[in-house]
Amino acid sequence: MSKLEERLAPVLETAARYAAAVDTDGEFPEAAVQALRDSGLLGLTLPTEVGGLGAGPVEFAEVTQQLAAACGSTAMIYLMHVSAAMPIASAPPNIPGVVEDLASGAALGTLAFSERGSRSHFWAPVSKAQHEAGKIRVRADKSWVTSASWADTYMISTGSADGDGPTDTDLYVIGRDADGVKVAAPWQGMGLRGNASSPMTVDTLVDESARIGDAGSGFATMMSVVLPWFNLGNASVTLGLAKAALDASVTHVTAARLEHLDTCLADLPTIRQRIGRAGIMLAAQQEYVRATARKIAEPDDSTMMYVLGARASANEAALTITDEAMRVCGGAAFSKHLPVERAFRDARAGHVMAPTADVLYDFYAKALCGMDLF
Repeated sequence: MSKLEERLAPVLETAARYAAAVDTDGEFPEAAVQALRDSGLLGLTLPTEVGGLGAGPVEFAEVTQQLAAACGSTAMIYLMHVSAAMPIASAPPNIPGVVEDLASGAALGTLAFSERGSRSHFWAPVSKAQHEAGKIRVRADKSWVTSASWADTYMISTGSADGDGPTDTDLYVIGRDADGVKVAAPWQGMGLRGNASSPMTVDTLVDESARIGDAGSGFATMMSVVLPWFNLGNASVTLGLAKAALDASVTHVTAARLEHLDTCLADLPTIRQRIGRAGIMLAAQQEYVRATARKIAEPDDSTMMYVLGARASANEAALTITDEAMRVCGGAAFSKHLPVERAFRDARAGHVMAPTADVLYDFYAKALCGMDLF
C-alpha cells in the first residue's frame, strides 16, 4: 500500500460508513470531513513548502473518484476545497497562514461564485465591490455555496471596484466569521444531499490584502486555475459515482437468482449487454479524465479542449451508466435496497453545475471553430 493509499483508506472507510445516513438525513458529513482534515489530503495538491503533499492533477483525480464512490457529498466538498485552495496558492493574499491552514486541514475552503443574476455564467458576477473608507466593500448574493456555514475559508468573486465589464472581476478570501457572511437558506437537493450547497449573502468590509492577485485579475485566475481543477474534479466525482453504481449492479446481477430456472440475472443477454455498454463507457471516460489530468499537469495548446471536453462527456456518461445500473437492478435499486439509486441521483448534479454541460459543449464547439469563448 502506497503512502497515499494509507492516507486515503481511513477516509474512505469513514465516508462509506456514513454515506447512507448523510443522504437520508441530508446532513453534512462531519465525520468524513474530519477524516479528510486528519489525513492531510486537504493539502494533497498544495506545495510542500506550505505544508501540502505536493501531488498533482493525476493523484487528485484518482483520490476524488475513490472518494465519490464512497460518498458523493464528501467528494463534492473535497473538490470545492481543492478548487479554492489552488488559486489561493497561485496568487496568495497578503494574509498570513491562509494557504498553510488550507494545506494542513486546519481550514476547509470552498468557492462562492454563482449568482442568481448570471446563473451558470459563473465567470460574470453581477455583484460589484466598492471602495469604502480605505477598504473594499464586498456585497453579493451567492446562489450555491458548497459547505455553506461549514467552510472556514470562502473564495468569493465579485465585479471589480475598478472595472466595468462583465469579466472585470476580483476574488477575495473571506473567513466564515467575518461580519456580514450569512447562509440565506437551508440546502435541499435531489442528490448530493449532504454537501450543504446553500445560498449565502455577503456584505462585509475587507482589506485589499484579502484579494487574490491584482485588481481585475479574477477572470484570468478563474480560467487558468479554477476551471481546470474544478472541471477535472467534477468529472472525477461523476465517474466515481458511475463506478460505484456499476460495481453494485454487477454484484447484484451475478448474485440474484432466478430459482425456477437455476440461473442468475447475469445469465440474461439483455442484462449483460447493458452491463457491457456501461463498462466500456466508464473505461473510456476514465482514460479521458486521466489524459486531462496529465494535460493540466503539463499544459500545452490543447489543454483547454481537454478541460472542456472531459467534464462534459464524463457528466453525460455518468447519467447513462447510472441509468443502466438502475435498469439492470430493477426493483432492488428503485426500492433503495442497493446504493445504486443514491449514485443515480448524485450523478445528476454534475451536468447542471456551472458551467453546465450544454455550456461546455458550446465552448468546445467555439474552440473547434476558432471562435472566442467569451
